[in-house]
Amino acid sequence: MKSFRNIIILGIIALGFLAANLVFFQVDATEYAIVTQFGNPVRVITSPGLYAKLPDPIQSVVRINNQLRVYNLPQTEFLTADKKNIVLEAYATWEVTDSLTFLKTVRDPIGAETRLADIVASELGTALGQVQLNELVTVNASQLKLPDTLSAITQGVASRTEAYGFIVTDVRLKQLTFPQANLTSVFQRMKAEREAIARQFRSEGTEQAAKIRAGADAEKASILADANQKAAEIRGQADAEAIAIYAAAFGKDPEFYRFIRTLQSYAAFIDSNTTLILPSDSELLQYLNPGNVNTPTLDPTVPAP
Repeated sequence: MKSFRNIIILGIIALGFLAANLVFFQVDATEYAIVTQFGNPVRVITSPGLYAKLPDPIQSVVRINNQLRVYNLPQTEFLTADKKNIVLEAYATWEVTDSLTFLKTVRDPIGAETRLADIVASELGTALGQVQLNELVTVNASQLKLPDTLSAITQGVASRTEAYGFIVTDVRLKQLTFPQANLTSVFQRMKAEREAIARQFRSEGTEQAAKIRAGADAEKASILADANQKAAEIRGQADAEAIAIYAAAFGKDPEFYRFIRTLQSYAAFIDSNTTLILPSDSELLQYLNPGNVNTPTLDPTVPAP
């Protein structure tokens, strides 16, 4: 009897647990819940917590994830305003804003991304058809229009998806490339742009180098002029001092001064290979011809030069 009673108690507990699962349900912070009665929505729950409903199959709960999702658009070929073909791989981030509208229009994420693929491709084609290729791919920041173009695409897609209960928060590019047939011409154009930039840098460098050299030459000329002026002043002072010394020496003993200067002249132009033809009474030979010279009387205390 006691065993039978335990079985009954366990059965009641199991039935209570089953009834609780059929009546009570929990809503997480990452989802919205819609209570449907025989398939028709009767209540929308957007706040997390514990809620109650009529047991299945009278009422059921449809859960919709409210987190930010990422949809990857496959590689698609588009045409720019200057009739250039480009291949884009884009992605869009989206989230549910109106769970009831979302359930009525697209039912689930698969239906939402099906609509999203058409809308994103349509907006990309419209926006890219209004810009040229060199405004999407360029090294000139002032000419680049890709950020503005993506912003316009995001706004256009978001305005069209609101009717389905979800909104696109951002559209970005994962890859921008070109069809194989266009790669050669594109690379040649990019090479030409970079060669033009390199020529500009070289021209500016040559100009700066010329300015630096001109400044250095001017500074060199100024330094040399100052140095030459100082050298001339020093030479002038030295010559003046030499003349003064010569004059003082000549004034003290003219004959001895003449004798010394004559000997210095000999050392300047006479060597072992020199032959002189001069008249016998030449003053230059007066010290070489003992008969024509009056040898100056030298002070024996003064050493010979």
